[in-house]
Amino acid sequence: MPTDRIAADLEALLPVALAHLKAWVDTNSWTLNRGGVDKVARLTAAAFEPMGFSAESVPSTDPNHGDHLVLTRPGTGPTSVMFVSHLDTVFSPEEELRNNFRWQPEGDRIHGPGTHDIKGGTALAWLTLEGLRRHDPALFEAITWRFCLNSSEEVLSADFGDVCRDRVDAGTRAALVFEAEGKRDGMRRLVVSRKGRATWRIAVAGRGAHAGVKPTHGANALTQLGRVMDRIAGFSDPSLDLTFNVGLARGGSGLNRVPESAEAEGEFRAFTTDAYEFGKRRLLELEGPGDVTSPIDGYACRISGTLTSEMSPWPCNAGTDELFGVWAAAAEGIGQRIEPESRGGLSDGNQLWDSVPTLDGLGPSGDNDHCSERSADGTKLPEYADRSSFVPKARLNIEALRRLLGAGQAR
Repeated sequence: MPTDRIAADLEALLPVALAHLKAWVDTNSWTLNRGGVDKVARLTAAAFEPMGFSAESVPSTDPNHGDHLVLTRPGTGPTSVMFVSHLDTVFSPEEELRNNFRWQPEGDRIHGPGTHDIKGGTALAWLTLEGLRRHDPALFEAITWRFCLNSSEEVLSADFGDVCRDRVDAGTRAALVFEAEGKRDGMRRLVVSRKGRATWRIAVAGRGAHAGVKPTHGANALTQLGRVMDRIAGFSDPSLDLTFNVGLARGGSGLNRVPESAEAEGEFRAFTTDAYEFGKRRLLELEGPGDVTSPIDGYACRISGTLTSEMSPWPCNAGTDELFGVWAAAAEGIGQRIEPESRGGLSDGNQLWDSVPTLDGLGPSGDNDHCSERSADGTKLPEYADRSSFVPKARLNIEALRRLLGAGQAR
């Protein structure tokens, strides 16, 4: 059968894809390891070069980060497709060494930094394009393929969105993000929306005093901050899918002093623009005098709040829904099943969906992103990708791309 032949060819190509993946995983590319990130970029460019891709390095706006990578293969026709991945991981070289976190196949699982988030996705993108090139060379040649890889996705670099949007043209049909797929009861889940995220800092200015001699002269900034943090925790609203988290708190300078200053940092997330803006308003409305005062004269603590970063939500939208429909029809056509997923984490899709129809979760399956530790009893495992997920997912992506781009049924 035709489907069996394509799947068999992909299975034969899988060792090559995994060899590329191993080279990337063996190279530490912690976001702040600029040399490592740039080396992964060179290895990635070399992997795609035999398919006709040329490489462009785009400097990050942050000099501490490596260069973004844009791979381009011009087509003979007016249509283009953008693939999206990233080069960096969250693991420092010291953490990898401390936890012996490295390329380590165990049965169907391949452990290692980036196997799931997101070097495995880059390998699956390679497998998808190479499979399409072999089985539909006319379509492959007709399309302009752009593959944009972020050097600093793990710290939410906003400048990468500009890199991608600058390369979206009138013929761009889709931005396809190769973050890992979800899984539920054995069913693949593609990402059709993501929460937006804002980070914030709350600062409290109180008044210091000697804690033993003149405590009534002080206005305790830490006490005020505690009350504010409790209020912020109460801003979470399940009915709006709005979540607030207080992540850090600090203040005071000694046990014998009424603290004169304190601050907390955290984040909030929401799927819809309305809920996101509502959360922002609630946070910023904390600004002003507090309710912790000096007993001697009523001097009140002062609360100030600022947003330190923002990434807008990727809400459900018609463009993404249409793309998901193509992938769902392709899945049905080859005997697979998929369902849509709204995911609380962020991706580069948050920066692209309103410029070009965007679909996410096109990478492999696996689990334990951002985890490098392994417990002795096996209850905690480091990040891994499922080897068996690569070929079926590449098969699905090929079928969907052919339907999206007007090639009809796979031969």
